[in-house]
Amino acid sequence: MALAGRAVLRWGARLPSPCPAAAPLCRPAGLPAAGQRPYSSRGKEKLDMSTYPVESIRNFSIIAHVDHGKSTLADRLLEITGTISKTDRNKQVLDKLQVERERGITVKAQSASLFYNHEGINYLLNLIDTPGHVDFSYEVSRSLSACQGVILVVDANEGIQAQTVANFYLAFEAQLSIIPVINKIDLKNADPGRVEKQIEKLFDIPTDECIRISAKQGTNVEKVLQKVIEKIPPPQCNTSDPLKALVFDSTFDHYRGVIANIALFGGEIAKGQKIVSAHTKKRYEVNEVGILTPNEQPTHKLYAGQVGYLIAGMKEVTEAQIGDTLFLYKQPVEPLPGFKSAKPMVFAGMYPIDQTEYNNLKSALERLTLNDSSVTVHRDSSLALGAGWRLGFLGLLHMEVFNQRLEQEYNMSVILTAPTVPYKAVLSSAKLIKEYGKDQITIINPAQFPDKFSVSEYLEPIVLGTIVTPPEYIGKIITLCQDRRAVQKDMLYIDENRVMLKYLFPLNEIVVDFYDALKSLSSGYASFDYEDAGYQSADLIKMDILVNGNPVEELATIIHNDKAHAAGKLLCERLKETIPRQLFEIAIQAAIGKKIIARETLKAYRKNVVAKCYGGDITRRMKLLKRQAEGKRLMRKIGNVEVPRDAFIRVLKRETDK
Repeated sequence: MALAGRAVLRWGARLPSPCPAAAPLCRPAGLPAAGQRPYSSRGKEKLDMSTYPVESIRNFSIIAHVDHGKSTLADRLLEITGTISKTDRNKQVLDKLQVERERGITVKAQSASLFYNHEGINYLLNLIDTPGHVDFSYEVSRSLSACQGVILVVDANEGIQAQTVANFYLAFEAQLSIIPVINKIDLKNADPGRVEKQIEKLFDIPTDECIRISAKQGTNVEKVLQKVIEKIPPPQCNTSDPLKALVFDSTFDHYRGVIANIALFGGEIAKGQKIVSAHTKKRYEVNEVGILTPNEQPTHKLYAGQVGYLIAGMKEVTEAQIGDTLFLYKQPVEPLPGFKSAKPMVFAGMYPIDQTEYNNLKSALERLTLNDSSVTVHRDSSLALGAGWRLGFLGLLHMEVFNQRLEQEYNMSVILTAPTVPYKAVLSSAKLIKEYGKDQITIINPAQFPDKFSVSEYLEPIVLGTIVTPPEYIGKIITLCQDRRAVQKDMLYIDENRVMLKYLFPLNEIVVDFYDALKSLSSGYASFDYEDAGYQSADLIKMDILVNGNPVEELATIIHNDKAHAAGKLLCERLKETIPRQLFEIAIQAAIGKKIIARETLKAYRKNVVAKCYGGDITRRMKLLKRQAEGKRLMRKIGNVEVPRDAFIRVLKRETDK
């Protein structure tokens, strides 16, 4: 009887009252029933995508500067096509990450398929909403590879800004059709006529091609869809060709493994087919295919020219490489060119706060780098902070967002060291050239910095920066750029309200606080964008921090000779505030080689040894003080100062109160 009683309490088994006889065992709302796969697309009716031939497909992206209304326009397009219902809560529908909602910016490119009837023909429109910040330009360039055209959104109030120019040239170089859209015409200070002239002058697009809209109110948005159908060509591919699918994004699901976003450049794909990855040569069976509307919607098949998702039982995060080509088993094809790998601009050390969390952090990093492939990861270790990684990012905001996503999505708290940029050294020592196997090395960690006697020259990375600003701030901005060792290359008046400045900047001068300083000087009106411009020769040195004569490896930095004294003084002052006082005096020094360039002294705790002397001979007092001084000197010789970990964290934090 006992066994029978247990059998009744099986999950999903029927029970008498209080549950109704026909109902399964009461379970918390939202949990799956027995045998049901959690969070799957179960129960949705599968769509038949064969009704959309290649001629009626349009693949396009929305590109713009930060905060010009890309996500709002995407919301309206989703509403007009009936993809989502019209409610007041439709704000940033495609921005699914918590960090995106908190900061109000797009970080990940998101795709959605829209169905639209134009002149009696049903069209399938695949839309990709892209980020606007310079740090996420890799997302934009990847998204453009799956498109045949773009909607270039410009704010009617702000006009053309730095990232507008950069994104236009990304689309122009990819030879995509460009539809200019002037947004926010409902604002009081909007001047669409001025913006149209700016677009004509800078991009050579006639003013009559610009569409004036208000994405917030939905004014003229329907016209944008009609223009997409008329101006953007259908993809050049055929369903009769062998399967050729490009993986342009991927995410990790705990239950289903890797979900790959794919664009089909030929053939068709369906559940049950066997596919092969061109990158890993591994074989998989397709479990599910579908489109994003923007939620997953399973379909019977996906055909050439369409964009959707694929689940094929990839359990390891390394299996779904972005830029990989998928093809049918025993039908190999020439792999697609893929994407050129992102070039990291900023490097920082990442360590777990507690070393017992190392493996959990490793797993979280692997999953997050699958979703954000522009981050590079190298193993690293430190005497003070333990085992960790050296991560490469596209910029400081990218680094902050990555750290925030680790915290929110994987509940991981980490220590991030001060950001550095990748330097190069041209070696002159035959011994070192033989050791490295080349005459030029890249330095991403100050500990690897070679001695100046074995190097013919050091090189620092430079970027070509574009600043778009109202003319009244030009003087202050030029002074700021000169302070950052920048060289002016160009200056162009777009119109009477906008000036475009081009400067060559050393990357390490702009990486921490340049953007904040620029916004402060220009009351928030100036915009900034940069692109890689190679390397230039520079007078670089390695600055060590010594505590009681012992170098602290984690605080070593590579810096330009002109800035060394100021930076050394700042670091010493900050360390003086954070290292706890000892019973002996501690010297905190900044040094270049053997030369000390800055010093702070942390005074010792001192007992009042003359408190017991009430009057009496002065020699008695002097004797007691002399004995105390000798004791302190001996203690300093044998005493070992251990810089506590929280002091490292406070010093290494990216403080900009210089």
